Amino acid sequence: MTEAPDQQQEASAEVRRRVQDSFDRQGLMAHLGARITGITPGRVHIVLGAREEVSQQHGYIHAGATSAVADTAGGYAALTLFPDDCDVLTVEYKINLLSPAVGDRIEAIGTVVKSGRTLTVCRLEVYALRDGAGRTLVAHGQQTLIRVNTSAQ
Repeated sequence: MTEAPDQQQEASAEVRRRVQDSFDRQGLMAHLGARITGITPGRVHIVLGAREEVSQQHGYIHAGATSAVADTAGGYAALTLFPDDCDVLTVEYKINLLSPAVGDRIEAIGTVVKSGRTLTVCRLEVYALRDGAGRTLVAHGQQTLIRVNTSAQ
């Protein structure tokens, strides 16, 4: 296993295109209205706006939506480090919901902790963002992903 690269460097245009193209094929992310806002090696940011369609009965952004964008951010963070002939699937993830997701939107950040030939581990963070009021960590988790060789399928 290798350490994730410095997330301050820019992902290549090819990696950004591959990640965005794959994301655009996800029916759930389209249904939720989520969008990628950042792609760097080993890190992906996804934003989801607060709307009635993604709320729960108290008006907070639903934990299911929070978990889905966190899982997706981690998966694409891992994909940024994989070769072109590979894809990624989540093996497991655990998320702690720390406080209600109250805000104008949430931002999920997936960050690779360790990238391996077969398994990759990511840190998942979700922040509630409110214009003029900063951000609040509302969920934190960890994810394990498996690299899938697409050329063998």
